[in-house]
Amino acid sequence: MAVAGIQAGAPTKVVGRLARWEVPFGADMSDADVDALLERPEIADIKAGNFPPGVPLRGILRNDARIVTLAPGAIAVREGDYGNSAFLVLDGTLRVVLPPGLPHEALGRQAPERRGLLATIAHALRRPRFPEARDIAGRAGRLRPGHASRSYMFLQDIPRVLDEHRSVTLVAGDIFGELAALGRVPRSATVFAETEARLLEIRWQGLRELRRFDPGWKRRIDENYRRNALLNHLQAHPVFASLAPDVLASVSTRVKLKSFGNSEWHVAHKRAKTNGGNTDEEPIIVAEGSRPDGIYLIRSGFARLSTRVGGGRRTITYLGVGDQFGLAETYAAWKTGSEVRLSQTLSAISSVDILRVPAHVLEKHVFPTLHDVPAPFTTERRIEEDGFVDWMVDERWVNGTQTMLIDLDRCVRCDDCVRACAATHDGNPRFLRHGPVSDHWMVANACMHCQDPVCMIGCPTGAIHRHEQAGVVVINDDTCIGCGTCAASCPYDNIRLVEISDLSGAPVVDETGKPVRKATKCDLCVGQPGGPACVRACPQDALRRTGGEALLRHGMKGGPV
Repeated sequence: MAVAGIQAGAPTKVVGRLARWEVPFGADMSDADVDALLERPEIADIKAGNFPPGVPLRGILRNDARIVTLAPGAIAVREGDYGNSAFLVLDGTLRVVLPPGLPHEALGRQAPERRGLLATIAHALRRPRFPEARDIAGRAGRLRPGHASRSYMFLQDIPRVLDEHRSVTLVAGDIFGELAALGRVPRSATVFAETEARLLEIRWQGLRELRRFDPGWKRRIDENYRRNALLNHLQAHPVFASLAPDVLASVSTRVKLKSFGNSEWHVAHKRAKTNGGNTDEEPIIVAEGSRPDGIYLIRSGFARLSTRVGGGRRTITYLGVGDQFGLAETYAAWKTGSEVRLSQTLSAISSVDILRVPAHVLEKHVFPTLHDVPAPFTTERRIEEDGFVDWMVDERWVNGTQTMLIDLDRCVRCDDCVRACAATHDGNPRFLRHGPVSDHWMVANACMHCQDPVCMIGCPTGAIHRHEQAGVVVINDDTCIGCGTCAASCPYDNIRLVEISDLSGAPVVDETGKPVRKATKCDLCVGQPGGPACVRACPQDALRRTGGEALLRHGMKGGPV
């Protein structure tokens, strides 16, 4: 059977199908490098027997890691960038710049590279005649990626940076960057080489396996967070920001680190949808009716705040990164000396990391310094429309940062948005103009570029990843092996697998004769001038891209989102 849109009877192009670890992270990583790494104390203590045959320790080091050398002043990671890897310091010293961090201009911030007018015209003129065509010429029968080298920014005056900014030193054996890599969140600090340094960079898939199968690495990562990141998280919260450094340090030693749910929350979510939206399987963080025992800070993930109504529950709002729960009630119990009970239940709707500061710590260090009585947890996200917040949270639309909304009262079904998307992506639209509807708003089937992109979890080659500057979720077409893991993981069915052809329209198949497929989705036109083509093309201004919080703040039935 010919692929849709491809000429019937066209000759086929046979290529080798990529498999796990056929796309090593480091093209120059050798067996000798792996042997040397296995001798290092940080790795020698790992019990190789704990790893399954399909994911051996040696294979992780050979294929999921690479050795990089930094000159003095080279920036390893920048605060605010999205990273997909962590680093083990092999030799040399590095510095972690503490808050408030380096100024914007020192980090060389600039807008993501976009095509200029001439490049855009040239790209349009070179548009393939056939759908999902790829230029596979010159690849010697293997649909293999190239290995792009990474460039680094440099700080020009290291002594001045060290004089003007607080920092901590990293030396051989230290790990950094693991929290951003595993949590799919922005880098929390800038790290640069103070001297020439060699690093083992581990992409997050390999780091996940090390943490999963070796208790020592799991413990090191947890301890590393408490030592290097916890103070930053506490200091960013207004309740703790005014505490003296020594007091804040004392508080941090008493913080409880807890996790609820799991990184594959989308599996439970899909199961719940088939059961009519039953939320009984959501792990309870703290239950309605219990005594307040401290403040709960959301470090990552999403949680539902709900209350009992009759025989069921009603969602009040959701909590995300930086939100807190329990402060007002714990304060009221301390201030009045009376018995106070929580009037809401906090439950995990994804993988949620919690920082709990116990009540006795707050009573000793925080409450005596408060000038204003904390109000019960309410935000502008709370709205009173029956069922609206439940729908938003049940469907996990709150996870999106660039959800595609279409105002059905304005939309005239002209499909200009679809045609603009297709024209921008070599004739292949990257979204479907249909989806769930609430009142006059439709959530279209387009990648939402989630805060917690679970599509990245199982990708064996790291092809689906965060764009380091723009933060959008993109797919490297060269390293995608068409396994479909990302499409199966997406809770919103916004990733599709397509059968590809070469530029002549010939179907591309593997050695067994099966069509070679690639994962495709909206990339938010990250390289295009003017931003998303779908938004710009809509003649009725019926389409917009927005985040979950904006949806809840304004409401689909309210004013502009």
